[in-house]
Amino acid sequence: MVSPRSTSFIALGAVALLALAGCSGGNSANNGGGDSDGGGSLVIDTAFSIETGDPGHTYDPTGNMIAKALYETLVDFEGSDVSTPVAGLASWEQNDTATEFTFTLEGDRVFSDGSAIEAKDVVFTLQRVQGMVDAKPNFLLGGLTITEVDEKTISITSETPLLQLPAILANPALGIVNSDVVIENGGAIDGTDSAQKFLDGESAGSGPFTLDTLDLSSQVVLAKNDEYNGDEEAGYDRVVVRNVSESATQLANLKGGDSMVAMDLNGDQVAGLGDGLEVESVPSGQTIFLLLNQSDAVAGELANVKIAEAIRYALDYDALLELAGAGAVQATGVIPPGFEGALDSGVEQDLDKAEAALAEAGYAGQTLKLQFPNDYPVGGVEFTPLAERVQAQLGDAGIKVELAPQPFATELDAYVNGTEGFGLWFWGPDYADSANFLPFGPGLKVGLRSGWAAEATPEIAGIAADAASATDAAQRTSAFTAFAEAMQAEGPFVPLIVPGRNIATADAVTGAVYNSVWEMDIAEINPAG
Repeated sequence: MVSPRSTSFIALGAVALLALAGCSGGNSANNGGGDSDGGGSLVIDTAFSIETGDPGHTYDPTGNMIAKALYETLVDFEGSDVSTPVAGLASWEQNDTATEFTFTLEGDRVFSDGSAIEAKDVVFTLQRVQGMVDAKPNFLLGGLTITEVDEKTISITSETPLLQLPAILANPALGIVNSDVVIENGGAIDGTDSAQKFLDGESAGSGPFTLDTLDLSSQVVLAKNDEYNGDEEAGYDRVVVRNVSESATQLANLKGGDSMVAMDLNGDQVAGLGDGLEVESVPSGQTIFLLLNQSDAVAGELANVKIAEAIRYALDYDALLELAGAGAVQATGVIPPGFEGALDSGVEQDLDKAEAALAEAGYAGQTLKLQFPNDYPVGGVEFTPLAERVQAQLGDAGIKVELAPQPFATELDAYVNGTEGFGLWFWGPDYADSANFLPFGPGLKVGLRSGWAAEATPEIAGIAADAASATDAAQRTSAFTAFAEAMQAEGPFVPLIVPGRNIATADAVTGAVYNSVWEMDIAEINPAG
């Protein structure tokens, strides 16, 4: 098997300890803590971000975690390490130009109804997503031709070099479904698919669990898949994933023995867990950044990359990081730490450089209006206090800033449509590969949101194109590093913070590990002992 280097996060882990009493009352799962022989129930508290149980429509953190438990993918990652894709349902080979991939199903794997997984199921699954143009994961398979070679073999060809294809195929949204079952219940590849309603009530996959019940507002209940014959057997007969939006409630439930996993504790909470509770805090996969629009129509005389450079050097990043809490790190560039091409260190405050850049820009004390969402914390980082600290620091450097907060739904339109003159936003990867960050380049999606055309900086546009088309692993790493360096030296973006992620567990369980693609692999959680 040829496993092309796909990039992403440094191996991340999250395990924690706490003695567990029983579970009771209200929306609790009435779980027994289980024992070293397995069985019992597992209760997980998280703030829901899920719209469906249909993997083909799934593209939310909680949805990805549930899909990972119910459906297997062609490609997988081991534990928390998403730096190198490994065989899932299939091994693979590729040609030298990374445009042709051959996947071979391994073993005699079966779906939850006992029927064999065949190439036709893979082809149907992926073509179904391609046919559902309104489905969120649809873009993952753009430009691909997917065909069945024989019962065990699938060919996937790309219009352009695509070294990141194995990493893309590990996304839970591309979990393989039982084609016979889904077709019987409205599944189709021609855009007329109507199987979502069925898949919201019953799973049709080969994962360690099957779907018992799905309530998008309260809880998802999973049952052990007795037909599962893979290498990740469920440690519990029953898993209840509950919607607990308040992190304080999650902490209280964990301390009181009403849950066994709390997924959304903030930095302050993990700093004071007390005796008997431990948590490993790790960087998440999201980056919070500033953008300064380069369109004259939007930013007027403030559309100047030298002002962005001045802002980059005016900020005290250590002071900003204080607002983020446990697990967070400074963003070293538009490619976060741990991804291929990421820089080892970020920008350091240099007020002399900031002053020189302002002078070169001809800045004359105009006020920059900082737009940002004020009701959507990212990794526990609230944008309002962060914006206030940015405002104060830039004020000390002679840059006037007016704060203009709006609700997320309102401000999102301005950001996506490129009408923010000066914005505070965040970006997370769609799959575990550095290609996710090329859109920051001139003429690309996020670059255009900041009014940054390709012709404005053709050198960086060329570097981005080289990284996107690379077919050699070493060449690719070099191109991504060059892209990260160029974006730090020039351009409209100022990366600030990679927020942390904290997962706490009871000492009755082990193996709760954060993963940047699917949040947490429920099947890896087992009774301790």
